[in-house]
Amino acid sequence: MKAVLTKEVGGPETLVVENIDTPAPGKGEVLVDVAACAINYPDTLMIRDLYQFKPERPYSPGGEISGTISAIGEGVEGWQVGDRVLSGIGSGGLREQVAVEAGRLFKVPEGIDLVESSALLMTYGTMIHALKDRGDIKPGDTVLVLGAAGGVGLASIELAKAYGAKVVAAVSSEEKAKVAKDAGADETVVYERAPFDKDASKKLAGDFKNAVGPNGADIVVDIVGGDYSEPALRSIAWEGRFLVIGFPAGIAKMPLNLTLLKSCDIRGVFWGAFAAREPQRNAQNIAELFEFWKDGKISPQISETFSLDDAGKAIEKLDNRQAIGKLVVVMDK
Repeated sequence: MKAVLTKEVGGPETLVVENIDTPAPGKGEVLVDVAACAINYPDTLMIRDLYQFKPERPYSPGGEISGTISAIGEGVEGWQVGDRVLSGIGSGGLREQVAVEAGRLFKVPEGIDLVESSALLMTYGTMIHALKDRGDIKPGDTVLVLGAAGGVGLASIELAKAYGAKVVAAVSSEEKAKVAKDAGADETVVYERAPFDKDASKKLAGDFKNAVGPNGADIVVDIVGGDYSEPALRSIAWEGRFLVIGFPAGIAKMPLNLTLLKSCDIRGVFWGAFAAREPQRNAQNIAELFEFWKDGKISPQISETFSLDDAGKAIEKLDNRQAIGKLVVVMDK
């Protein structure tokens, strides 16, 4: 079978495509014929050894797949050949077939496209955990989303609206503002590219405050980090929740006196660890996502698909912050 491999530390240019042996499912595993593998920000970090997890090389990037079960390993119950599934596997997805622990599988309901479902788990799984479990979202909340036109950002918008919140989407261009509006955002803020001096930071804080209103943002979804985080924190409401999701613009240094003045919380969101520690709660969240999908409240936005041979281009595009929505590698493309 064909696979994308990382054999050395580096960027997307270091990836190679090779033919390797098809794996056999071990005890408690199934073999999945991969239909699609969504690209996510951790993929850009892992190949550079900058992520929390560092698999032993050579391995395939790609932590989010959909496909069809083609073989069942010893001791697996509740699954059969032909079942359509999705899974968050951490790494190993950019290959035509992959052995997956049965406990990491979710069944894709009939009527939901298999390729589209590959874009559900990491973005929407992260954000339902973020908003519901870490953000304590409730109807009438105001939610400020940084980096709102990417895959995680669009998931944030749709889910916040599904929970009855007002959404302010912060983006880096008018084109992305339109995408966020189309996804359901009530207001948008277009910010300049960092780095910011003191005046620029103060202006951005003012723009955020004007957009979220006089009471501030009950929840800040920070997918960006860097110089964007502090202005967002300055716009937070009394007892607001600042959710730390990712750092493509760098890790922010936050003035903690603001947490005292606002009586607010800064809360980390590590969905992968949550899913491993609390699989039943995570499964309930994923089931809720499929209900939202069936009801038309969410719809994964795939902006571009790539062949397996061009998977490195997909990772490079996400790495350069050029993606709007999700980028997905499709095996039969």
